Amino acid sequence: MSSVVTGEAVVLELKPAGFAARGLSVLIDIIAQIVLGILLVLLIGNLFDGVFDDALTRALGLVVVVLLVVVLPVTVETVTRGKSLGRLVMGLRIVRDDGGAIRFRHAFIRGMLAILEIYLLVGSLAFLVSLFNERSKRLGDLLAGTYAMRERVVARPRAVLVMPQSLEAWAATADIGRLPDALGRRMSQFLAQAPRLTPSARTTLSLDLAAEASRHVSPAPPADTHPEEFLRAVIAARRDRDYTAMMRQRERAESTAKRIHTLPFD
Repeated sequence: MSSVVTGEAVVLELKPAGFAARGLSVLIDIIAQIVLGILLVLLIGNLFDGVFDDALTRALGLVVVVLLVVVLPVTVETVTRGKSLGRLVMGLRIVRDDGGAIRFRHAFIRGMLAILEIYLLVGSLAFLVSLFNERSKRLGDLLAGTYAMRERVVARPRAVLVMPQSLEAWAATADIGRLPDALGRRMSQFLAQAPRLTPSARTTLSLDLAAEASRHVSPAPPADTHPEEFLRAVIAARRDRDYTAMMRQRERAESTAKRIHTLPFD
């Protein structure tokens, strides 16, 4: 995951595309260009059969190649803000290094360098350059200040925190309303990432968070409570209470709306 800080000091978490995904998208684009080129040649041949001489035929062939290799990719990339047929299939998009949408000059630089990288050298230069940077950039991306970003990222469902049975009675009467929101977010993040931490780091973080949270919770949990169980109980109780409060607020709003719409008419 790559972090990008915008001009408003907002941190965006963007996932750069790997070389395999980029290579497959380029292959799809090349196949589409070949198919389109064959269709254009057949169409022109049927319309102007026997009209062109050899020199004009070669010139027309060059025009078709330039159209398919440079003009069409640059135009499509500019209009769609970094898309192409292959990237649409693979769920990719070309963006600027700051995460913004690309413009014509970015697409033009990438398109001109693609002639050397992808077509003349059969992708070998793009492969070598992409090995030496973390975002799998090719030479055109380095000069244009762009990279390929994954748009379709599978979000893993987060496990639902369950109230420990041994702390249900304590949590029912505990005062946790003074727990700061920032501390609550840190506790939730720790519980979500705890299975992936090393045992020593997991123990240290749980003890530190439990000690910090205990200053905002009254009364204290039973003496033999495990730190992670304490954190899980506090977050689960806070979630349940917030949900109950929201449902009550919703019921009051629906009841008020019902009275407003029924009075003075029955």
